[in-house]
Amino acid sequence: QYHIDILTARFVTSPDWFDVVVGSNLFGDILSDLGPAVAGSIGVAASANINPERDYPSMFEPVHGSAPDIFGRGIANPIAQIWSAALMLDHFGEREASAAVIGAIAGTAEAGKAIAAAI
Repeated sequence: QYHIDILTARFVTSPDWFDVVVGSNLFGDILSDLGPAVAGSIGVAASANINPERDYPSMFEPVHGSAPDIFGRGIANPIAQIWSAALMLDHFGEREASAAVIGAIAGTAEAGKAIAAAI
């Protein structure tokens, strides 16, 4: 268990140290923006807000939100939304389908077909 101030510093200095972070809505939101920015861009980052008890729905979305500032410019990159769907499939126990989607994302990126503006 860490205080948020040292956790944010650790995100910047040692991002590879993390796999999963559990936090409050506020701190989780801050860290879910910081993590992808440290890696290079929030433009391709997926996000999952998980309700572990499954009493309420979990939510899966791109970190960047709806990005209305780039509407109509032809630069939107769908990878974050598609990756979010893969996280949802995994959460529902559809691991094979999730792996197929993530494999397709990797293949697209490796082929250089990803929209560069978001990367």
